[in-house]
Amino acid sequence: MGILTGIGILGLAIIGTPLFIVMGLAALVAFTFADVEVSAVAVEIYRIAAAPTLITIPLFTFAGYVMAESGTPRRLLRLADSCFGWMPGGVAIVSLVICAFFTAFTGASGVTIIALGGLLYPILKDEGYTEKFNLGLITTSGSLGLLFPPSLPIILYGMVAKVDIDELFKAGIVPGILLIVILSLWAIKNAPKESKRAKKDFSLNELWQSFKGALPEVLLPVGILTGIYGGYTTTTEAASITAFYVLVMECFYYKDVKLFKDIPKIILDSMSLVGGILLILCCALGITNYLVDEEIPMKILAFMKEFLTNKYSFLLFLNIFLLIVGSLMDIFSAIIVVVPLIVPIATEFGVHPIHLAIIFLTNLEIGYITPPVGINLFISSFRFKRPVTELYRASFPYLLLLLFALIIITYVPELSLMWVK
Repeated sequence: MGILTGIGILGLAIIGTPLFIVMGLAALVAFTFADVEVSAVAVEIYRIAAAPTLITIPLFTFAGYVMAESGTPRRLLRLADSCFGWMPGGVAIVSLVICAFFTAFTGASGVTIIALGGLLYPILKDEGYTEKFNLGLITTSGSLGLLFPPSLPIILYGMVAKVDIDELFKAGIVPGILLIVILSLWAIKNAPKESKRAKKDFSLNELWQSFKGALPEVLLPVGILTGIYGGYTTTTEAASITAFYVLVMECFYYKDVKLFKDIPKIILDSMSLVGGILLILCCALGITNYLVDEEIPMKILAFMKEFLTNKYSFLLFLNIFLLIVGSLMDIFSAIIVVVPLIVPIATEFGVHPIHLAIIFLTNLEIGYITPPVGINLFISSFRFKRPVTELYRASFPYLLLLLFALIIITYVPELSLMWVK
């Protein structure tokens, strides 16, 4: 009976049943066969719901969506262009930096590709980059900022793994910069020898004018980090201030967004994402609790110790496993289901919990462009009206570059731990 039920649940997943339903049903069946009260899961759900950092998810998401709907992308694009546009590959580097900024706030939800794709693609095309390069760059950049604060996956990981979120924010900065640097070098290598637009020289006046125009937005991430690490605010307070600051800035200072016309729609769109995250969180906690109660992590550890003899071989196996997970599951589901399984195993192999978090998030970031079902591939396919197989080919060089960066991040833990206490 249990096997038939499992096959039935798998069949529901294959035909496209929403993931939260599959997870909730799997948890219900598992606890039923284990003769355990399902109400036991409510204790864990309450722990998550009572966490003060939970409120940061809707607040930061709302702020990111407001900025994406305003003139912020154009102002930051102008500023970044004045900083890097004169360099070989400068326009592509600008695209990477701007996309990373927005992904950090919107959590790789596809907003970056949808909101910025139409803005960046023609600029890259006018610069003389090939269509394949442009599609691959924008598709990859849709998840590039996940390691930067105030990334939603970082917050969720800290809540599930019970790791200090402030420490995770610091730990992701250097690895995140490494990813941008490696992709920037690729952009420079592929820069067209003759630009289709006029050759641009560095202009101090343009830099100053663009900086003044985007100053309130430039100060935002600086203010968040200063508030948190200067001891002036908690992460929750920083999220509240950010949401209020962005609302006032875009509605009353820049006047890009209308308070009564645009904000209700933005709230609806952003909270739809948050609602999906919380729904997955609650349903996934059921199956996670079952796996923990049945001591599945310890059984996996005992099995792995027969084949893996040290931390380095474990990290190699972990990366392969997480890349597969990242290509099949969205990052929020993966965090909730997989993190409780791997944390105790990684601890046994001597992997620092902060380092583990950065490895995990980097793998899931790469999963967004990993075939067969990397979600960025399908979002770009929809946004640019291209076959998804074309996106596979366009993103493949970027996938290899990110895998190279992953190896460095995995086996040089100092990159993640240099600012950790």
